[in-house]
Amino acid sequence: MPRRIAVFVPNWVGDAVMATPTLRALRLHFGPDAEIVGIMKPTIAQVLHGTEWLTEFWLYDRQSRDWRQRPPALWWRLVRGRFHASVHLTNDFLTAFLATLSGIPDRAGYDRYRRGWLLTRALQPPHDGNVFLPIPALDYYLRIAGSLGCPEQPKHMQLHASPEDEAAADRAWQSFGLRPEEPVILLNQSGAYGPAKLWPDEYFAALAVRLAAQTDMAVIVLSGPAERERSARIAALASHPRVFTLAGQPLSPGLSKACVRRARCLVTTDSGPRHFAAAFGVPVVALFGPTHIGWTDTGYHQEIRLQLKVDCGPCGQRACPEGHHRCMRDLSVDQVFEAVLRALPARCVA
Repeated sequence: MPRRIAVFVPNWVGDAVMATPTLRALRLHFGPDAEIVGIMKPTIAQVLHGTEWLTEFWLYDRQSRDWRQRPPALWWRLVRGRFHASVHLTNDFLTAFLATLSGIPDRAGYDRYRRGWLLTRALQPPHDGNVFLPIPALDYYLRIAGSLGCPEQPKHMQLHASPEDEAAADRAWQSFGLRPEEPVILLNQSGAYGPAKLWPDEYFAALAVRLAAQTDMAVIVLSGPAERERSARIAALASHPRVFTLAGQPLSPGLSKACVRRARCLVTTDSGPRHFAAAFGVPVVALFGPTHIGWTDTGYHQEIRLQLKVDCGPCGQRACPEGHHRCMRDLSVDQVFEAVLRALPARCVA
């Protein structure tokens, strides 16, 4: 009987992308006959669609209105699944409890949120007393795979843009009057974590105008469902014929993946699409404010990371506790523009 393994995939888009080396490591170690089931939110399933390591995608969202995605339904599926092991890339108590209650004999994850007694392989995260020490998420997840016997693997992230995703991007390009192969620079102003991660909209607009004027490329502002208004506002503030927004398009993670894959450069806050760029080998300029770079350091050689040294940061807070938001507001358009010119191939600069 082939090995059956349940993998609880991270809930955040960027974390899910950083978990792809771990998914790859599990597949390589347990072999092509293993049945590896990924358990994840619907949005994450769209992000990982087309990757080759998971046998099945199970949708799970404890707050979903769909009872089939709620904890009782997941518990029953786990019982019937007769899994040999579960891999807990999420840190929550409930999924570890459900895995234990369903009778999965081998359960690997970190001893956090008082769930260590529910895990048979309980790893200790790096800490100094009661303070967790920054560890790149790539390494954090791979350590769990290592506890199951997976040998060390390369840390490069991978994603797939399907033909449907590429067709959606083609339609967006056409609506902007761009050729499908026309190079663009993408801007991404998102941060589900909280407003402290955001660079001011007016700065992004000013950057868009300079990039459109001084390179041979159009500028497109990305958008997810939660960023429609912000993306549209940046394009409106820019008011330039070569600056466009995805806010009016039918949005999906697949569209975002395809747009990033064909971009010449992505300028982004510390959010999920930042890792799309690394997965597709696209140069990226990442803007950091309150978050510690150590948590999401991917070692990606085509990434330029900008973070100002301020005496109050990086604070890790979702909103600026001081009220001034200097870590992002003092990061100037000039600094970001110069970083983009360094990231772009020389032939792209007018």
